[in-house]
Amino acid sequence: MFKSAFPKKGNRMTLSIFAAMVAGVGLGYVLNAQLTHATPLQREQALEPFSLMADVFLRLIKMIVAPLVFTTLVAGIAKQSGVGAIGRIGAKTMAWFLSASFVSLFLGMLLVNWFNPGASMHLSLPTDVGTTAVVGKTAFSLRDFLYHMFPTSVFDALAKNEILQVVVFSLLFGTAAAAIGDKAKPVVQMADAAAHIILKMTGYIMSLAPFAVFGAMTGVIANQGLGILTTYSIFIGEFYLGLALLFCILTTVAYLFLGRRVGALLSHIREPALIAFSTNSSEAAFPKLMLELERFGCRNNIVSFVLPLGYSFNLDGSMMYMTFASIFIAQSYGIALDFGTQTSMLLVLMLTSKGIAGVPRASLVVIAGTLATFKIPAAGLALLLGIDPLLDMGRAAMNVVGNSFATAVVDRLESKSSWQPTN
Repeated sequence: MFKSAFPKKGNRMTLSIFAAMVAGVGLGYVLNAQLTHATPLQREQALEPFSLMADVFLRLIKMIVAPLVFTTLVAGIAKQSGVGAIGRIGAKTMAWFLSASFVSLFLGMLLVNWFNPGASMHLSLPTDVGTTAVVGKTAFSLRDFLYHMFPTSVFDALAKNEILQVVVFSLLFGTAAAAIGDKAKPVVQMADAAAHIILKMTGYIMSLAPFAVFGAMTGVIANQGLGILTTYSIFIGEFYLGLALLFCILTTVAYLFLGRRVGALLSHIREPALIAFSTNSSEAAFPKLMLELERFGCRNNIVSFVLPLGYSFNLDGSMMYMTFASIFIAQSYGIALDFGTQTSMLLVLMLTSKGIAGVPRASLVVIAGTLATFKIPAAGLALLLGIDPLLDMGRAAMNVVGNSFATAVVDRLESKSSWQPTN
C-alpha cells in the first residue's frame, strides 16, 4: 500500500544522517570554543541558523503526523474483515503493548535501585519549585487524563496534534465505517488516497533529514560543549545499559514469534531508528517506519492499525526512562521510597504514559506530574534538563524498535501463511 510512496534509497540516507551527526559534533565543538566569552544573546544569535534547521524539519514532520495517523488508522480499521477482526487484532495489540509497558517500567525501577545513581548527589530539599514551570507540571488526576483522552472537537485535536485524541476518534470512525460496510467505501477510499498523498509529502520532507540532524547536533554541542558528553557519563551510561537490556529482552520475545526474521526486521528499521535517535523524536521516524515495515512484509492493514496505536500506547524507551528518572530524583534528595510506593509509581506511570507525544521533553511533563503525586520535589528536574537531549536520543530510538516489534508480531499472529517480503 504505502511502499510506493517514495523509492527505497538503501544505505544512502543512513550514511548521510550519520555523516551529518559527526559533522554537527565537530562544528559544535569549534563553535563552543569560539563562543566561550559570548553573552547569552550573542550565543543565541550565532546558533539560531542551526536551531532553525532542526526546528523547521520537526515542524514539517509534526504537520503531517496527525492527519497521517487519522487517515492510516481509519483505512486500516475499515479494511479489517468486520468488527470481530478489529476486536481480535486490537486485543492482541493491547496485550503486547501492556506487557511491553510493564517490562519497560519495571526494568527501569530495578536498574535505578540497583545502580542508585542519585545517592552521590546529596541535594538539600529545595525551598521553591520554580523549575516546574520549565516543563509545565500538573499533578496526576484520573479525571483530567480521561478528559484529555476524549476530544470535544476532532478538529481541535488535529490542530493541536493531540495524538491520543486523534487515535480515539479514528478508532471510533474506522470501526463505524467497517460496521456499515459498502456504504463507507467512498470515505475509506478517500482516507486511503489521502494517506498516499501525505506519504508522498513525507518523501519530500525526509530529504531534509540530514540537514536537520546537522543543525540539531551542532546546536547541542555548541551550547553545552563536549562536557555534556561526560558530566553525567555514569548516569547516561547506566540508562543506555538499561536500554540495551530492554532491547535484548524485546528482541528475544520477538524472536519467539518471528524467528530469524528478527534480523531482517532490524535491518529494515535501521534508518527510522537513526532518524529518531538523531532528532530526539520518534515522531520524526513515523512515516518512514510505516514504509519500512511494509517492505519487510507486514500487511498494510496491520501496519495502519498497530503502528499509530503504538505511538500513543507503546513508547517503551520513554516508559523505562520515567521510572529511572523519577526514582533518581528521589534518591538525589535522600527520599527513601519503599517497594510499595515504587510499585504505585509504576502503576501511575503505566496510565499517565499512555498518549504522550513522541516528541522531545514529553517524558519530562509526565515525570513532573508523577513527582507531584508522590511529594518529590519537581525542582529536581533541573538535574536532567541539561542531559535530557542525550537521553531522549536513546529512548526515541527504542520507541521505534518497540513499535516495530509490536507491529511485526501482531502481523505474524494474524498471518495464516508464510511471509513473502516485498522489495
